[in-house]
Amino acid sequence: MTDNNTRLGERTSSPDADADVDADVAVVGCGPVGLTLAALLGRAGHSVVVLERHPNLYGLPRAASLDGETMRTLQGLGLVDELAPDMRAQDAYEWRNGTGDLLIRQEFRDVGASGWADLYLFHQPSLERALHSLCASLPNVDIRLGAEVTGLAQDRDRVTLELADGASLGARYAVGCDGGNSFVRGALGIDQDDLGFSEPWLVYDFALRRPAAELGLPSMLQIGDPGGPTTIITTAAGHQRFCYLLDEDDDFERARAADRVWSRVGRYLSRDDADIVRTATYTFRSLVARRWRVGRVLLAGDAAHQMPPFLGQGLCSGIRDVRNIAFKADLVLRGVQGPEVLDTYQSEREPHVRGVTATSMQLGRQHTLRDPVLARERDVTLMARRAALQEPERIRLPDLGPGLLAFGGGRLSVQGRVSDGRRTGLLDEVIGGGFRLLVVEQALLQLGPALLASLGELGVTVVGLGASAAGAVLADLDGTHRRWLSDIGATAAAVRPDNYVYAAGPDAGAVADRLLTALVPDRRA
Repeated sequence: MTDNNTRLGERTSSPDADADVDADVAVVGCGPVGLTLAALLGRAGHSVVVLERHPNLYGLPRAASLDGETMRTLQGLGLVDELAPDMRAQDAYEWRNGTGDLLIRQEFRDVGASGWADLYLFHQPSLERALHSLCASLPNVDIRLGAEVTGLAQDRDRVTLELADGASLGARYAVGCDGGNSFVRGALGIDQDDLGFSEPWLVYDFALRRPAAELGLPSMLQIGDPGGPTTIITTAAGHQRFCYLLDEDDDFERARAADRVWSRVGRYLSRDDADIVRTATYTFRSLVARRWRVGRVLLAGDAAHQMPPFLGQGLCSGIRDVRNIAFKADLVLRGVQGPEVLDTYQSEREPHVRGVTATSMQLGRQHTLRDPVLARERDVTLMARRAALQEPERIRLPDLGPGLLAFGGGRLSVQGRVSDGRRTGLLDEVIGGGFRLLVVEQALLQLGPALLASLGELGVTVVGLGASAAGAVLADLDGTHRRWLSDIGATAAAVRPDNYVYAAGPDAGAVADRLLTALVPDRRA
């Protein structure tokens, strides 16, 4: 078995290792997306510099939800226990009309495909502090707060970033994780596709003085009232958010005044119940950058795409971006793959992002209808649909688009409870991360000694899955992995470090051989 830091063999010099650089990768932006990328690359052994124009971490709540896939990433980074006090699993997301009728109830599993609950609500400052602390503990990650990037240039060997204080630094690659108003995207001259959603919202965040349940606050509720669409979320322990769709003639300065704040939320909260943390306005948009990579520079998170928040997938999408970038950059920096593999980042992630954005826009448009006649028609349609449902309503996210994938690849892998005879836990806790080959016990014989040795030399963890643990076979305690392999018609699945399937099929030997083709340059020649 391997731990989470194991990668393909020993570290090798990159093809341009003699370039005069300060870091392998420069990350612009010190939010959760940029810090996650820095942590992933730093733990893989690469030198990283993080540049943030503000002198401190942002420190105020913004994103409010994480899905099970993102929790699996935080699990791999060892942060779940630290974050647990400021997180809670959410069982449902309700959409009601202005009179309280239930229109949609999206239900979330306590244990989903990634081994965690489908949805968690959290406090973003806690996540940023935990990620920052992790990065600061890595000797090869350098975080520079108050370092504003004002210039960007690149040639065939390096990226040069100019800073506001007159300094400059060089990196082999750079990733813009600098938000919707991305300097990096602008410096690259990249245009954005506008998918047609743009709405101004007013956001109030509160620190509660008593538990939300004691105050009777809705935990996750959309109110589709034509007179004033509203969102109410208990974001984490002790934190509550209210969002209101603004009219064009609303005056933000008046809306943020304390008396006006308490008047708006008076049905739910009083001054004795909570303290105002912040008031802000956001324009919820649907934008996708037309290019996510230009030479040695890539975009991730809101710099690459922005989506309305009605699925709670904005930050989750950014974390998926950097999981994808991190393992591919690792392959490039080690000379396992050429730089062209970085083009598969956009080809894989953009269709996923556009699919999630389209669903979020659809939900948002239903929620924000202002015409009472159209709203009544919506109510009738949605209540009829709900009455006809035979099972709980859940959202299924898309698979990846084409890219660094072979036959049967592109879907998210699962994570269940396993045991190796000594330890019991979730799959990644027991076997670690990196590339993995999951094989049903009976198909292990299809992998000869030479093939197994080759995979082992490359740091690929080969795991047999059976009813009990023995040798290279793990006990698949709940049958999660064997059931999943059966459902996709496979006896083996090669899983990438970002937890997406590279290849899967009924012939375990063919799956293993195809994985070797991706990891050994000579086999691709």
